[in-house]
Amino acid sequence: MDATADVEVQLGQGDVALTARDRRLLQAVAAHGSLNSAADALGRSYAHAQRRIVELEETFGPLVDRSRGGSGGGGSELTDTAQQLLARFQRLQAEFDGVATAEETVLRGTVVDRDGELATVETPSGTVRAIVDTDADAGDAVEVGIRADTVTLNAPPEAPEPTGTSARNQFAGTVERVDEGAAIALVSLAIDPDTTLSALVTDTSLDKLDITPGAELVASFKATATVGVIPAIEQPGSGESS
Repeated sequence: MDATADVEVQLGQGDVALTARDRRLLQAVAAHGSLNSAADALGRSYAHAQRRIVELEETFGPLVDRSRGGSGGGGSELTDTAQQLLARFQRLQAEFDGVATAEETVLRGTVVDRDGELATVETPSGTVRAIVDTDADAGDAVEVGIRADTVTLNAPPEAPEPTGTSARNQFAGTVERVDEGAAIALVSLAIDPDTTLSALVTDTSLDKLDITPGAELVASFKATATVGVIPAIEQPGSGESS
Protein backbone atom coordinates (compact mmCIF):
# COMPACT_ATOMS: atom_id res chain seq x y z
CA MET A 1 0.00 0.00 0.00
CA ASP A 2 1.33 3.42 -0.87
CA ALA A 3 0.38 6.96 0.08
CA THR A 4 0.65 9.76 -2.38
CA ALA A 5 -0.72 13.16 -3.16
CA ASP A 6 0.76 13.13 -6.59
CA VAL A 7 -2.36 12.18 -8.53
CA GLU A 8 -5.36 13.73 -6.85
CA VAL A 9 -7.22 14.23 -3.62
CA GLN A 10 -9.56 11.37 -2.73
CA LEU A 11 -12.14 10.69 -0.03
CA GLY A 12 -11.77 7.05 0.88
CA GLN A 13 -14.11 4.75 2.73
CA GLY A 14 -13.32 1.05 2.74
CA ASP A 15 -12.09 0.03 -0.70
CA VAL A 16 -13.95 2.81 -2.53
CA ALA A 17 -12.77 6.40 -2.91
CA LEU A 18 -14.55 9.47 -4.22
CA THR A 19 -12.20 11.09 -6.75
CA ALA A 20 -12.10 14.41 -8.57
CA ARG A 21 -13.66 12.65 -11.56
CA ASP A 22 -16.56 11.51 -9.36
CA ARG A 23 -16.95 15.01 -7.99
CA ARG A 24 -17.28 16.39 -11.51
CA LEU A 25 -19.96 13.81 -12.26
CA LEU A 26 -22.00 14.72 -9.19
CA GLN A 27 -21.62 18.42 -9.90
CA ALA A 28 -22.80 17.83 -13.47
CA VAL A 29 -25.89 16.00 -12.20
CA ALA A 30 -26.70 19.01 -10.02
CA ALA A 31 -26.11 21.43 -12.89
CA HIS A 32 -28.00 19.54 -15.62
CA GLY A 33 -30.79 17.94 -13.60
CA SER A 34 -30.27 14.36 -14.78
CA LEU A 35 -27.60 11.69 -14.88
CA ASN A 36 -28.10 11.23 -18.61
CA SER A 37 -27.54 14.92 -19.34
CA ALA A 38 -24.58 14.99 -16.96
CA ALA A 39 -22.92 12.09 -18.77
CA ASP A 40 -23.50 13.80 -22.13
CA ALA A 41 -22.04 17.08 -20.88
CA LEU A 42 -18.92 15.30 -19.65
CA GLY A 43 -18.57 13.16 -22.76
CA ARG A 44 -19.01 9.95 -20.80
CA SER A 45 -21.03 6.80 -21.30
CA TYR A 46 -24.36 6.92 -19.46
CA ALA A 47 -24.01 3.24 -18.55
CA HIS A 48 -20.58 3.81 -17.04
CA ALA A 49 -21.74 6.91 -15.18
CA GLN A 50 -24.74 5.05 -13.77
CA ARG A 51 -22.60 2.11 -12.72
CA ARG A 52 -20.16 4.44 -10.95
CA ILE A 53 -22.97 6.17 -9.07
CA VAL A 54 -24.24 2.77 -7.90
CA GLU A 55 -20.73 1.84 -6.70
CA LEU A 56 -20.39 5.08 -4.78
CA GLU A 57 -23.86 4.75 -3.25
CA GLU A 58 -23.06 1.25 -1.98
CA THR A 59 -20.29 2.84 0.07
CA PHE A 60 -21.42 6.36 0.92
CA GLY A 61 -25.22 6.00 0.84
CA PRO A 62 -27.83 7.60 -1.47
CA LEU A 63 -26.25 10.31 -3.63
CA VAL A 64 -28.68 10.89 -6.49
CA ASP A 65 -32.45 11.24 -6.03
CA ARG A 66 -33.98 10.02 -9.27
CA SER A 67 -37.62 10.53 -8.24
CA ARG A 68 -37.81 14.27 -8.93
CA GLY A 69 -40.16 15.29 -11.73
CA GLY A 70 -42.96 12.76 -11.28
CA SER A 71 -44.32 10.68 -14.15
CA GLY A 72 -43.26 13.14 -16.83
CA GLY A 73 -39.96 14.16 -15.34
CA GLY A 74 -37.25 11.58 -15.02
CA GLY A 75 -34.78 14.13 -13.67
CA SER A 76 -32.30 13.74 -10.84
CA GLU A 77 -30.92 15.85 -8.05
CA LEU A 78 -28.25 15.36 -5.43
CA THR A 79 -29.21 14.15 -1.97
CA ASP A 80 -28.11 15.87 1.23
CA THR A 81 -25.54 13.09 1.62
CA ALA A 82 -24.02 13.95 -1.76
CA GLN A 83 -23.95 17.66 -0.92
CA GLN A 84 -22.17 16.94 2.36
CA LEU A 85 -19.71 14.65 0.58
CA LEU A 86 -18.89 17.35 -1.97
CA ALA A 87 -18.40 19.88 0.82
CA ARG A 88 -15.99 17.50 2.58
CA PHE A 89 -14.11 17.00 -0.67
CA GLN A 90 -13.84 20.75 -1.19
CA ARG A 91 -12.47 21.25 2.34
CA LEU A 92 -9.95 18.46 1.76
CA GLN A 93 -8.87 19.98 -1.55
CA ALA A 94 -8.47 23.43 0.02
CA GLU A 95 -6.36 22.05 2.86
CA PHE A 96 -4.27 20.01 0.47
CA ASP A 97 -3.66 22.96 -1.85
CA GLY A 98 -2.69 25.21 1.03
CA VAL A 99 -0.08 22.81 2.41
CA ALA A 100 1.17 21.60 -0.96
CA THR A 101 2.08 25.07 -2.15
CA ALA A 102 3.96 25.83 1.05
CA GLU A 103 6.01 22.68 1.57
CA GLU A 104 9.09 21.92 -0.45
CA THR A 105 12.29 20.02 0.30
CA VAL A 106 15.52 21.46 -1.12
CA LEU A 107 18.52 19.18 -1.63
CA ARG A 108 21.92 20.70 -2.37
CA GLY A 109 24.34 18.77 -4.55
CA THR A 110 26.58 18.62 -7.59
CA VAL A 111 25.67 17.80 -11.18
CA VAL A 112 27.50 14.63 -12.24
CA ASP A 113 25.79 14.14 -15.60
CA ARG A 114 23.33 15.86 -17.88
CA ASP A 115 21.17 14.48 -20.67
CA GLY A 116 19.15 17.24 -22.30
CA GLU A 117 16.66 18.61 -19.75
CA LEU A 118 17.50 15.90 -17.19
CA ALA A 119 20.40 16.06 -14.78
CA THR A 120 21.88 13.54 -12.38
CA VAL A 121 22.70 15.31 -9.14
CA GLU A 122 24.78 13.80 -6.36
CA THR A 123 23.60 14.98 -2.92
CA PRO A 124 24.63 13.97 0.62
CA SER A 125 21.33 12.07 0.81
CA GLY A 126 21.87 10.17 -2.46
CA THR A 127 21.57 10.53 -6.21
CA VAL A 128 18.66 12.46 -7.72
CA ARG A 129 17.42 12.63 -11.30
CA ALA A 130 15.75 15.99 -11.89
CA ILE A 131 14.60 18.54 -14.46
CA VAL A 132 17.19 21.22 -15.24
CA ASP A 133 16.09 24.87 -15.11
CA THR A 134 19.52 26.28 -15.85
CA ASP A 135 22.59 25.72 -18.01
CA ALA A 136 24.25 23.83 -15.15
CA ASP A 137 26.68 21.16 -16.27
CA ALA A 138 28.83 18.50 -14.67
CA GLY A 139 30.67 19.83 -11.63
CA ASP A 140 28.27 22.70 -10.92
CA ALA A 141 26.74 23.12 -7.47
CA VAL A 142 22.94 23.16 -7.64
CA GLU A 143 19.77 22.90 -5.58
CA VAL A 144 16.89 20.52 -6.33
CA GLY A 145 13.39 21.38 -5.11
CA ILE A 146 10.93 18.57 -4.35
CA ARG A 147 7.27 19.41 -3.66
CA ALA A 148 5.65 17.49 -0.84
CA ASP A 149 2.64 16.63 -2.99
CA THR A 150 4.80 14.75 -5.51
CA VAL A 151 6.30 12.29 -3.02
CA THR A 152 4.92 8.76 -2.67
CA LEU A 153 5.45 6.77 0.53
CA ASN A 154 5.64 2.97 0.71
CA ALA A 155 6.34 0.39 3.35
CA PRO A 156 9.82 -1.04 2.55
CA PRO A 157 8.58 -4.50 1.46
CA GLU A 158 6.14 -2.89 -0.98
CA ALA A 159 8.42 -0.23 -2.46
CA PRO A 160 8.61 -0.59 -6.26
CA GLU A 161 11.89 -1.47 -7.95
CA PRO A 162 13.41 1.77 -9.29
CA THR A 163 13.95 0.17 -12.69
CA GLY A 164 10.29 -0.83 -12.89
CA THR A 165 8.71 2.54 -12.22
CA SER A 166 8.91 6.09 -13.53
CA ALA A 167 9.49 7.26 -9.93
CA ARG A 168 13.15 6.30 -9.97
CA ASN A 169 14.22 8.66 -7.22
CA GLN A 170 13.98 6.68 -4.00
CA PHE A 171 15.11 7.38 -0.44
CA ALA A 172 14.68 5.14 2.59
CA GLY A 173 14.13 6.93 5.86
CA THR A 174 12.56 7.13 9.28
CA VAL A 175 9.46 9.16 10.08
CA GLU A 176 10.61 12.03 12.23
CA ARG A 177 7.38 13.94 12.56
CA VAL A 178 3.71 13.81 11.52
CA ASP A 179 1.70 17.03 11.43
CA GLU A 180 -1.97 16.09 11.09
CA GLY A 181 -4.57 18.46 9.73
CA ALA A 182 -8.31 17.90 9.37
CA ALA A 183 -7.83 15.55 6.43
CA ILE A 184 -4.20 15.89 5.28
CA ALA A 185 -1.00 15.01 7.11
CA LEU A 186 2.47 16.37 6.45
CA VAL A 187 5.06 13.66 7.03
CA SER A 188 8.72 14.53 7.65
CA LEU A 189 10.96 11.61 6.69
CA ALA A 190 14.60 11.70 7.84
CA ILE A 191 16.59 10.40 4.85
CA ASP A 192 19.98 11.19 6.41
CA PRO A 193 21.09 12.69 9.74
CA ASP A 194 20.82 16.24 8.39
CA THR A 195 17.97 16.04 5.88
CA THR A 196 14.21 15.49 6.07
CA LEU A 197 11.99 14.95 3.04
CA SER A 198 8.41 16.24 3.27
CA ALA A 199 5.46 14.25 1.91
CA LEU A 200 1.71 14.86 1.93
CA VAL A 201 -0.70 12.02 2.62
CA THR A 202 -4.41 11.81 3.35
CA ASP A 203 -5.59 10.71 6.77
CA THR A 204 -6.81 7.46 5.18
CA SER A 205 -3.32 6.66 3.88
CA LEU A 206 -1.87 7.67 7.23
CA ASP A 207 -3.89 4.94 8.92
CA LYS A 208 -3.36 2.30 6.21
CA LEU A 209 0.41 2.69 6.32
CA ASP A 210 0.44 3.15 10.10
CA ILE A 211 2.62 6.22 9.69
CA THR A 212 3.91 7.24 13.11
CA PRO A 213 7.23 8.68 14.33
CA GLY A 214 9.90 6.00 14.08
CA ALA A 215 8.28 4.10 11.20
CA GLU A 216 10.57 3.01 8.36
CA LEU A 217 9.34 4.07 4.90
CA VAL A 218 10.58 4.50 1.35
CA ALA A 219 9.92 7.80 -0.43
CA SER A 220 9.72 7.91 -4.24
CA PHE A 221 9.29 10.73 -6.74
CA LYS A 222 9.70 11.25 -10.48
CA ALA A 223 12.37 13.36 -12.10
CA THR A 224 9.59 15.39 -13.71
CA ALA A 225 8.06 16.00 -10.28
CA THR A 226 11.00 18.06 -9.08
CA VAL A 227 10.61 21.82 -8.97
CA GLY A 228 13.85 22.06 -10.94
CA VAL A 229 17.61 22.24 -10.72
CA ILE A 230 18.86 25.76 -10.05
CA PRO A 231 22.31 27.14 -9.16
CA ALA A 232 23.08 26.66 -5.49
CA ILE A 233 22.90 29.75 -3.33
CA GLU A 234 26.15 30.32 -1.51
CA GLN A 235 25.75 29.75 2.20
CA PRO A 236 26.87 32.47 4.66
CA GLY A 237 30.51 31.96 5.54
CA SER A 238 31.14 29.51 2.70
CA GLY A 239 32.93 32.00 0.43
CA GLU A 240 36.48 33.28 0.67
CA SER A 241 37.14 35.97 3.20
CA SER A 242 38.14 39.38 1.86
